[in-house]
Amino acid sequence: MLTASERVQAAEQVTAELDSALRAVGVTLPSLCVDPVSAASTFMAPLVELGRCNVETARRLAEVLAEYAQGAAYGHDGHGPEGRQR
Repeated sequence: MLTASERVQAAEQVTAELDSALRAVGVTLPSLCVDPVSAASTFMAPLVELGRCNVETARRLAEVLAEYAQGAAYGHDGHGPEGRQR
């Protein structure tokens, strides 16, 4: 079982990883952070606050997720269900 400090460290690490991954595809969530209230709690795990963003950022995030979903449906080799190719 993780200590409170280790839980906060894990939340900070995954927040940084998420920020890096999003920035790599052109998405910046300006309010991305570890939620301080949940981080201070001894009863719950720290939460990652995704925050608010402008319409342009939301649109870019939606585009990236849609592109990923389409690629995932066909797999990395370009073949989809029943071996069909894109």
